[in-house]
Amino acid sequence: MKYNIVGRKVNLRDNFKERVYKKLGKFEKIYSEDAEATVTVTVEKNRQTVEVTIRDGSMVYRAESTALEMNDALDAVVDILGGQIRKNKTKLSKKMKAESLEQYFIEYNEPTDEAMKDDDYQVVRTKTISLKPLSVEEAILQMNLIGHEFFMFLNSSTNVINVVYKRKNNTYGVLEAAE
Repeated sequence: MKYNIVGRKVNLRDNFKERVYKKLGKFEKIYSEDAEATVTVTVEKNRQTVEVTIRDGSMVYRAESTALEMNDALDAVVDILGGQIRKNKTKLSKKMKAESLEQYFIEYNEPTDEAMKDDDYQVVRTKTISLKPLSVEEAILQMNLIGHEFFMFLNSSTNVINVVYKRKNNTYGVLEAAE
């Protein structure tokens, strides 16, 4: 696995980088050699946020945690990633046996950092995604893997763009465009 460790508003010490290699190293057997882990540490006032995004082909795992100490935040992120992997292990293994994973996950392009202003609304991040046909269940799985509350996808049964979203009572909804 390749590592990219970035510090925003902070200079990262070598012992923290070694800790990242050690903590994320236990996931290396799960991912291919081409997998890339991006660790971003941001310091704002008394908060230190650690965000980890692991990309392996078209599969994306993402976790973020904020704590007073960056080591504590890193530990929390590793726990979250481990939970995501355990939670989706059986679903992923079933999909892998049926067909290759490449069909079920989409690749993300890096978001732009430019902020765009529009009267009262400010767009601070724009993401571009390539839509691959997915079933609703596969879209929910991908949404959970990246830790978002909603996910846009091309519905494989209707060939129409849909959005799945997580509801407050831990159920899911699907938005479909009216004709």
